[in-house]
Amino acid sequence: MNATIVELRYKTKQILQALERREKVNLTWHGAVKGTIMPVGAAARADEPPMAEHPFCRQRLGEAGSVEAAMDALRGGRYRAL
Repeated sequence: MNATIVELRYKTKQILQALERREKVNLTWHGAVKGTIMPVGAAARADEPPMAEHPFCRQRLGEAGSVEAAMDALRGGRYRAL
């Protein structure tokens, strides 16, 4: 189903009914698709790799330590830029 932003506002009930029928709703703005609303439990997009195949995750697979420690190292501390 395709719906414009205005239809999303004024025809919310019909869009929710389409989602209950397990339909994917494409949101358009000036004729171009800007986003998609997927029903709950819908399969992941086919063009997205699983997280284990994402370059960032593959880079981190061989490292030991917790996820929190890796993220802290990436983010840095509050005074890192000083």
